[in-house]
Amino acid sequence: MAVNNRLAKAEEKKPEAVIEYNVNGEHIKLNVSMVRKYLVKGGGNITDTEAMSFIFVCRSMGLNPFSPGEVSCVKFGSEPATVIVGKDTFLKRAKKDPNFAGFQAGIIVEDNETGEFAEREGTFYNPAAESILGGWAKVFVKGYDVPFYTSVPFSEYVGRKKNGEVNSQWSARPATMIRKVALAHALKEAFPEQNAGMNVQEEIPEVSDMVLDTNSVVIPEEEVTEEP
Repeated sequence: MAVNNRLAKAEEKKPEAVIEYNVNGEHIKLNVSMVRKYLVKGGGNITDTEAMSFIFVCRSMGLNPFSPGEVSCVKFGSEPATVIVGKDTFLKRAKKDPNFAGFQAGIIVEDNETGEFAEREGTFYNPAAESILGGWAKVFVKGYDVPFYTSVPFSEYVGRKKNGEVNSQWSARPATMIRKVALAHALKEAFPEQNAGMNVQEEIPEVSDMVLDTNSVVIPEEEVTEEP
């Protein structure tokens, strides 16, 4: 019995495995406890499997979770954890690909009087006379005759509060938000290997109004332990 107790205590004290990789010359160390304590937003109880999945996404995609706004792990209640990347991450990654040849993106608007709708580049519209129906984007890739095109409906992505009201971000910047969703979709279709398994904040209605990390995350050195 005493031997079994000693073995059990040894198991309890065994350090966690640390996953290490490099991003832009910076050495990153991550383990499950670090993710759970410092990198999860939303208040949900992330599982070990979800934490490891987040770590492997960061490593395989070359993302630094300690850099402001680059990548976050969001968990609400018992809902599956979601990997959220910063708004510019997809575009930065696309620009590093030698086949990337630019993009266009904008909104789809409806004239409230005539009922006519049109795709408009950028985010300008007249709220007094027009309604936003959706967003669109084209990503141009060398070697393809036509661009990767995506259009997304506003109604499917608009973020709402629990009482059904549109949240503050979508109320204040509806055109900007839906354009970002469309561009993210088009970039993921054009460069699936670089962007698989990731979403921008605007794509997830429940997350779109959250304040994610805007400052660097610093973890005390003594909390980074390596498995012997």
